[in-house]
Amino acid sequence: MVQGDPWKNALKQLDDACSILKIDKGVRDYLAEPNKVLRVKLPVKMDNGKIRVFIGFRSQHNNDRGPYKGGIRFFDPEGGLEYMEKEVKALSAWMTWKCAVVDVPLGGGKGGIYVNPKKEKLSENELERLTRRFAFAISEIIGPKKDIPAPDVYTTGKEMAQIMDVYSKLSGMENEPGVITGKPIALGGSLARNVATGLGCAYCIREAAKTIGLKLKGAKIVIQGYGNAGTFAAEYLEKMGAKIIAVSDSKGAIINPKGLDSKKVLEYKNKTGSVVGYPGSKKISTEELLTTKCDVLVPAALENQINANIAKKLQCKIIAEAANGPTMPEADPIIYGKKIMVLPDILANSGGVCISYLEWVQNNMGYYWTFDEVAKKMEDHITRGFKDTLALSRKYKIDMRRAAMVLAVNRVVEAFKAKGLWP
Repeated sequence: MVQGDPWKNALKQLDDACSILKIDKGVRDYLAEPNKVLRVKLPVKMDNGKIRVFIGFRSQHNNDRGPYKGGIRFFDPEGGLEYMEKEVKALSAWMTWKCAVVDVPLGGGKGGIYVNPKKEKLSENELERLTRRFAFAISEIIGPKKDIPAPDVYTTGKEMAQIMDVYSKLSGMENEPGVITGKPIALGGSLARNVATGLGCAYCIREAAKTIGLKLKGAKIVIQGYGNAGTFAAEYLEKMGAKIIAVSDSKGAIINPKGLDSKKVLEYKNKTGSVVGYPGSKKISTEELLTTKCDVLVPAALENQINANIAKKLQCKIIAEAANGPTMPEADPIIYGKKIMVLPDILANSGGVCISYLEWVQNNMGYYWTFDEVAKKMEDHITRGFKDTLALSRKYKIDMRRAAMVLAVNRVVEAFKAKGLWP
């Protein structure tokens, strides 16, 4: 796939929303630039006794509606450090809009270290030393009322626990669970957190299907990316009666028009390392996967997957963006012209931040809800977000992506104007 510039994409989306809302240039510039972008040096002693220096980032985009919120990824995009910095800035901006569109009182942040622990095969000890060094480096700018990170690409609850431990000890506290979300349950994590993004995406698809008159029972689903978001989206859509016909992971894509059992595909992937070769399936290319005739396409991999060329060949009714930024701006007008309903990333994959918020709330009050209670609260946020976005889409006669941005930007501007500018 062509590698675009995620920061330019984020700015283009903001510009479109500002034009619709008639927001002046000064406020637009205020909304565009992150409040702070921290780049840190991370020297780590490796298992062989030698020192290796890694580079990490934390972008704090906007906190007008509440503390910064956003994941920490360990990743090595093709464009190198310069690309990763743009990516982190863009993702922090999208987090601002994501929190606002589902009316969660948090702002946008994002961070990461330029490393792929899976590809480089870092040992557990090396990974822990790197994680704790990063936690130390960003400790002054994070906190329960400042900036609350979470897991992202190639990070898990284990790394979140280590970051919490470093912060707690540096703060003179034995335990400060509210500094981070996505933690293990034993350390104040929330039930339903592991299924959040996929379940939230399924809720969003359910609401969209009602809107366009699509029956989910028997509906054909294609999922690109079979990680956490993709697998749980598949599982919950199956529970709603839908049929998964094609899936992919980083090693390839498979299809079976008669249907795939999502749990058995996951078991096969866990056993063999890929979905490719699953019995009864046929291997296809990424382009064939994305352009397969289906009812719902769920891009749940990385950004910039659907370009103008792919958009022209799409044969779906709904696109639900479980990934961040999977559709390039050049593709949006083509998709809108084809009358395909797009559930943009800041809405479709907001289940994660909804439950991160609910985890943070539980940490702050020291009282914890059941799985069903958490899932219901998340469902309420997402269904309201969908309905508010749909209303603006109809009001301004614009696609759902621009409508979601209009909704989010307007909410942030409202908070900014209410507080005023000081100092």
